[in-house]
Amino acid sequence: MRRVRHWLSFLAAFVLAFGFRMTGVAQAQELAPLPGGSGGGGEATAPAKPSNGPALTLPRDVPVVLSAAQAHVPPLPAGYITKDLGWLRFSYPPQAAERVESLLRDAESVRAELADALGQNVLERIEIRVAPTVSDMARLAPPEAPPPDYADGVAYPRLRLILLSMLAPRGGEAVELERVFRHELAHLALEDAVLGQHVPTWFNEGLAMALSGESRYDRLRVLWNATISGTLLPLSEIDRNFPTDHFEVNIAYAQSADFMAFLMRQSDKARFAALIRRVREGSPFERAINDAYGSDVRKLEFQWRSDLERRYTMLPILTGGGIIWVAGIGALGAAYVRKRRRAKAILDRWEREEAIEDALRARALVEAKDETDGPASARAHLGLRALKKPEMAKIEHEGRWHTLH
Repeated sequence: MRRVRHWLSFLAAFVLAFGFRMTGVAQAQELAPLPGGSGGGGEATAPAKPSNGPALTLPRDVPVVLSAAQAHVPPLPAGYITKDLGWLRFSYPPQAAERVESLLRDAESVRAELADALGQNVLERIEIRVAPTVSDMARLAPPEAPPPDYADGVAYPRLRLILLSMLAPRGGEAVELERVFRHELAHLALEDAVLGQHVPTWFNEGLAMALSGESRYDRLRVLWNATISGTLLPLSEIDRNFPTDHFEVNIAYAQSADFMAFLMRQSDKARFAALIRRVREGSPFERAINDAYGSDVRKLEFQWRSDLERRYTMLPILTGGGIIWVAGIGALGAAYVRKRRRAKAILDRWEREEAIEDALRARALVEAKDETDGPASARAHLGLRALKKPEMAKIEHEGRWHTLH
């Protein structure tokens, strides 16, 4: 029995590992579509260089615009509704009123969450424009810096502007506005917190993803697959040359978000705030993180990878497409239970049959012994009958019964 349990455990682990490796590639595209896909939230990142000024590393949903003087923001279309919350000017078409209601209601709390996470006052006087489609969103953007054709949201930190599309670039599916809203606000909040100072790409995009909570289960699946297959990417490589391969780009996003969650965990909240403050004051990022955490990025990455291996090599994360493997393990368990029941039924039947055979064998032995003993056996049989009291004969005479002796 112990050996059976051991082999079942081994088989389950093998199915999980193989399953996540196979489903990770097929379903990772949901996490971060590239140009030509149906993605959202500007979830494709690469280094960008402005024509003037220092080299910057920004997500592609944050177009490089050095100042408002270098870009022209088109006027709003006729009929747009505008709500002014003081720090936020929110404009949208009438048909979007119901969908933006929750954004307006939660805007202040989202702003407070970002300020608390970054340890700085952020998001002063920004404008958000909601467009029905991606093409409409492009018409609301500065012609000098159009949004990527694959993004359903885009942020312009230097212009204090965010654009959101109600429909995805492809497929005509409704965009989850709350997710994109939080993602783009996080980009602007980081820009405010560090006063535009340089931070690595993984830091910028990872922060937006971690604080928006987007694609959490997809990220878990991608990280599981990358951990057990040994395909995690060095953070330095992500910052230097953000991947464009569909498989690697999802690993890069998932790593960035998870590493940021590692840096921002509750026990390191004060350290993270100190990191932001030092960058804000002009310290290079590497020096700032070393001062705040007492360790450089390379050592922190090693600690994070060790934590990642403990999390994803010991505990199976069964979500999304992994439900197929849950069903597989369930089928194995059900088959094992059925096998046990069949075995028990067979054993019970064998036990009954053996009992019957034992009884028949005992009876046959008695009969054989009787035949062997012969007259002695017969005399013994008669003796047993003699021990029984014989019944007396009775007759009726003149209404009364009499026993004959």
